[in-house]
Amino acid sequence: MNLHNKKILITGADGFIGSHLTEELVRRGHDVRAFVLYNSFNSWGWLDNSEPEIRKSLDVFAGDIRDPHGVRTAMQGCDVVIHLAALIAIPYSYHSPDTYIDTNVKGTLNVVQAARELGVAKVVHTSTSEVYGTARFVPITEEHPLQGQSPYSASKIGADQIAMSFYSSFDTPVAIIRPFNTYGPRQSARAVIPTIICQIADGARTIKLGSLHPTRDFNYVQDTVRGFIDITESDASVGEVINIGSNYEISIGDTVSMIAKVMGIEIEVVTDDVRLRPEKSEVERLWADNAKAERLVGWRPEYSGRDGLLRGLTETVAWFRNPENLKSYKSQMYAI
Repeated sequence: MNLHNKKILITGADGFIGSHLTEELVRRGHDVRAFVLYNSFNSWGWLDNSEPEIRKSLDVFAGDIRDPHGVRTAMQGCDVVIHLAALIAIPYSYHSPDTYIDTNVKGTLNVVQAARELGVAKVVHTSTSEVYGTARFVPITEEHPLQGQSPYSASKIGADQIAMSFYSSFDTPVAIIRPFNTYGPRQSARAVIPTIICQIADGARTIKLGSLHPTRDFNYVQDTVRGFIDITESDASVGEVINIGSNYEISIGDTVSMIAKVMGIEIEVVTDDVRLRPEKSEVERLWADNAKAERLVGWRPEYSGRDGLLRGLTETVAWFRNPENLKSYKSQMYAI
């Protein structure tokens, strides 16, 4: 699919990945409508920090993904929908699971139902590597069993199934992107990499974290953004689930050491019990097989392997160390 002369709606455009994706599509000259969460401050989230030329180019719609009427209104006149709007914090899903069903499952239903009614040409739905749970085999292919080890992951499994059911039942042109652990500038401090960087940048030398032994496949945000665009543009992605990951596994503990080295600081790590997931809910191992992404849509990570992770962490640290950026974070508080 050639995206030129196409109207693209991005839900969750105000968030971490969504804002980077929105900016990149605008830079490429595309016509973008940014769906942001309505609030009384008229905030566009991270898009408020975008370059003036990008902000002027945006068609912004403020609403709520849980509202089917608003979703349908936002999608009118759009050819493509890239759906990122979701609740994603795993600890908060233990606290308020009902909101995850409303936002992630019913919100996705609103998107695909409106896409069906309006005849949208392509829907790209955002999944997560958390749906795999602890790896039963590695690297994890798209055929790996799905395991809902947290209310969040269960809600995303439900959302994925709703999206794909519309492809199977109604031929709605749905593709599912399944990013592994994306990191980079603007990420919430609820995630491990910003948590580490923010504590160090704010002067702490004793860093509070949860489990250090689980492994993750960290994917730099610019690689994830390219994955979204490649999948959106590819006709071969319709009806498919596609992993976007670096194909490199590293433990949380080794990630901490790498960040400390990048920042030139010696630190001590202590376990903060409140940051630990319930034992059976912890995802012990994630490692992406990204062969399908390369085969189907031609995507491969530019920030791959240990060297790529080091380069991505260096860029991320530089962003967080900017006082104007760091002041947006409460580094000494645990954000669920």
